[in-house]
Amino acid sequence: MAKITLKGNPVQTGGNLPAVGTQAPDATLTGVDLADKKLSSIPGKRVLNIFPSIDTGVCATSVRTFNKRATEKPDVTVINVSMDLPFALKRFCGAEGIEKALTFSGFRGDFGKQYGVTIQDGGLAGLYSRAVVVLDENGKILHTEQVPEIGQEPDYDAALAKL
Repeated sequence: MAKITLKGNPVQTGGNLPAVGTQAPDATLTGVDLADKKLSSIPGKRVLNIFPSIDTGVCATSVRTFNKRATEKPDVTVINVSMDLPFALKRFCGAEGIEKALTFSGFRGDFGKQYGVTIQDGGLAGLYSRAVVVLDENGKILHTEQVPEIGQEPDYDAALAKL
């Protein structure tokens, strides 16, 4: 279990991120169109931007930042993942003009368990921790970051450097 904090208070996740160099779990996520999709069906290099809720400032910033920066690289798809319902994700992305990144909900799958990001305790229990996983075009994990403080932005530069 990863030990992270929320406003300085310790919380833990239900596991740890998969190891760099291993094959990424092929989770099924639900898109804003309510269709389920396997991660392996998305071609190219992928940046998984995992976060608690689209309706918080830091989560919204990470979606905007990865949408802008990572999609400038060739053959890279940003995949935003949270436990938000697809309706909330669609509303946010429409209002913000998030068109280059894909956005998915884990609300009816086991993504959180497969990636070890489900928060187990505290006020955000049941939601995902803030994390980044970078995959190559074959699904091999190139980079992971479990952000230690949920209210902190991920290290965009470290993730993007692996692409």
